[in-house]
Amino acid sequence: MSLESVRRFFAEKAPHIDIIELETSTATVALAAEAHGVEPGRIAKTLAFRVGERNLLVVARGDARLDNRKLKETFGAKARMLDAETVQALTSHPVGGVCPFGLATELPVYVDLSLQAFDEVLPAAGALHSAVRICPRQMAELVDGEWVDVCQALD
Repeated sequence: MSLESVRRFFAEKAPHIDIIELETSTATVALAAEAHGVEPGRIAKTLAFRVGERNLLVVARGDARLDNRKLKETFGAKARMLDAETVQALTSHPVGGVCPFGLATELPVYVDLSLQAFDEVLPAAGALHSAVRICPRQMAELVDGEWVDVCQALD
């Protein structure tokens, strides 16, 4: 179901983007980077949070750590990660396949500036073995994402 909602999303909004399906799991940043032959930073991880009374998604580079102070400053309250069951109910995607595409519920999407270091990133595509190759700016445009700075600086 989840992969199908992502297929429909791309068929409608960006039919030139192909969904990559692999035999191996890409459910973690390390597994995805190895499977796609890229550095972990190019894996665009999507994290789901509850901030105050609202739910939202943050997409960041795979090797970045979120900065709790920046999250609170950006969103005006402490951000709490959502549990796997809530994430699947809101997005239709299982944890490990969560992405900002083909969502079951309309959620605000925030894209961390850390992704601008790359011309192409690989977010999941709604399943534990799927991804797309996409320019971070195009990804943000397709999902009406807002650019934010919520990750720790990389050394």
